[in-house]
Amino acid sequence: MSRIGKSPITIPQGVEVNIDNHTVTVKGPKGTLTQEFLPVVEIAKEENKILVTISDEKNGNLHGLTRTLINNMVIGVTQGFEKALEINGIGYKAQKQGKKLVLTLGYSHPIEVEEIEGITIDVPSQNSIIVKGIDKQLVGQVAANIREYRLPEPYKGKGIKYAGEHIRRKEGKAGGKK
Repeated sequence: MSRIGKSPITIPQGVEVNIDNHTVTVKGPKGTLTQEFLPVVEIAKEENKILVTISDEKNGNLHGLTRTLINNMVIGVTQGFEKALEINGIGYKAQKQGKKLVLTLGYSHPIEVEEIEGITIDVPSQNSIIVKGIDKQLVGQVAANIREYRLPEPYKGKGIKYAGEHIRRKEGKAGGKK
C-alpha cells in the first residue's frame, strides 16, 4: 500500500471535480484539466476530498502515481506551475516578440519558439525566461525543449540552465610543460 496514495486530496474552495468512470475533470479559476486513468485504480469523491484506492497490490505502483497526478491537476487549476530558466554567455539573450520567444544563442540565426496553447512564456530580463501554465508536465516539457537549444557546457557554463541548477564544472586544459 502506497503511503502517498492513501492520503486524501482536499478540494479547495472554487474548484469543481467531476469523476466520470475513470476520467477526472478538474475546473478551477485558472482553467480546466482532464485526464483519463487506468481502471485498476478506483477514484471516489466524498464531500470535499478525493480518495484513490487500488483493487490489487500487484499494480500498487499506480496508486501513488494516480493520487499525485490528480493532486497536480488541483494545484494547477488553483495556483499554476512555473519553471525559471537562466541564460549564461556573452551575447546570449532572450526577447519576447508578440507570442514568440526569440533566442540569440551564438548560432548564425536566431531561434524562434512559439507559445503553445495553455503555456505563457515571460522574459523579465534578457538572461531569464519563465515558463508558466496549469499543466505541470507541459510546463516542464516546454522548459526542457527551450533548454535543449543550448545545453550548459561544463567548461565555462555557457548555455541555458534551470534556475538554481548546479552545473558541474570541469578544469580546462593543463598547460603542458616541456
